[in-house]
Amino acid sequence: MKYLPLIWSGIWRKPGRTILIFLQVSVAFMLFGVLQGLKTGIEHAVQAARADLLIVHSRLSSIMEGLPLGLLEPIRAVPGVRVAIPVGLFFGYFQKPDQGVGIVAVTPDKDWPTAFTYTIAPEYLAAFARSRTAMLVRDLTAEKYGWKIGDHIPLKSTTLGANGTDWAFDVVGTFTDNDVGGGRYIVIINFPYFDEARASDRGTVNHYNVAVTDPKAAVPVADAIDRISANSSHETKTESLREMAQQQMQQIGDFDYLIRAVVSAVLAALLFATATMMVQSVRERTGELAVLKTLGFSDRATFLLILAESVTVCILAATFGLALATAAMPIAARFVPGLSMPLVTLVVGLGMAVVVALVSAAIPAALAARLRVVVALAGR
Repeated sequence: MKYLPLIWSGIWRKPGRTILIFLQVSVAFMLFGVLQGLKTGIEHAVQAARADLLIVHSRLSSIMEGLPLGLLEPIRAVPGVRVAIPVGLFFGYFQKPDQGVGIVAVTPDKDWPTAFTYTIAPEYLAAFARSRTAMLVRDLTAEKYGWKIGDHIPLKSTTLGANGTDWAFDVVGTFTDNDVGGGRYIVIINFPYFDEARASDRGTVNHYNVAVTDPKAAVPVADAIDRISANSSHETKTESLREMAQQQMQQIGDFDYLIRAVVSAVLAALLFATATMMVQSVRERTGELAVLKTLGFSDRATFLLILAESVTVCILAATFGLALATAAMPIAARFVPGLSMPLVTLVVGLGMAVVVALVSAAIPAALAARLRVVVALAGR
């Protein structure tokens, strides 16, 4: 403890250089924290995706391609299928083209929400089943546009209906979506009403949502569903929600490798810059270090003194950078759900800060320890 004032005075001998090192280390570890938080968020999204929820869509194209409604009963007859719901998708906007709304048309059969990631109150489900023009609104959508239960909402869409591009629905309830990758601004309407009202593509669906009785049987159930339409003009491809999330991850490559590569490059640059500054600092303090040795400081004490200065700056800077990353996570999680800063990331980050400090200061500290008093003072 008696050496703390000496360490502190050494750190602030050149305030400009100390601040520069502090900022470099802070930015590096803030980037490390943000990347690790992003990795955690993506892993959370994949793990949270349901393995027991299958999406049956066209093998030839995306879920926006039509499938015949006649596949519904054969799918429901497949062993292991608990609930199968046809889904229609189209897009509309409220008042202005930039106020877009994703519209999901479902058949309000018994237990239909179990084939989705939605949470809906029983009274809202009952109201939705009673009215053909009923509409359930996601909580985020209701908040954005100020909609409330009982409102009659006019929407416009490129999907033509009985009134051309004009559609209108009655809000009977709200819901939340537990899928971290789900659309933010969506509404649910009655599929039979939608299918009768649209001007084209009647009797088709964009895809089927299928809930299976056992998540472990999802793969054989998916294979059995795909065999129904094999070698037909509307072959299907059935995937679980988790499989689709994993495929999306694979499309952006090896995320772990990407994070390691970025962090390694940043730390390498940081080591080089910090070591250069520490070497310069020791050279400028040759006379001062010689005086310390004259007063009785050993080579070991001088070596540890330089290391202590480096470790103190790096730990304080890394703590500041990780704190900034942690503070940013709740804000970023509003746009990318699941982002978080695990405690292990903070511990690893501080450990890396110590390693960076020791490695970058090792050579300057060794030079200071080997300094000869006579040679150092001779040049003054």
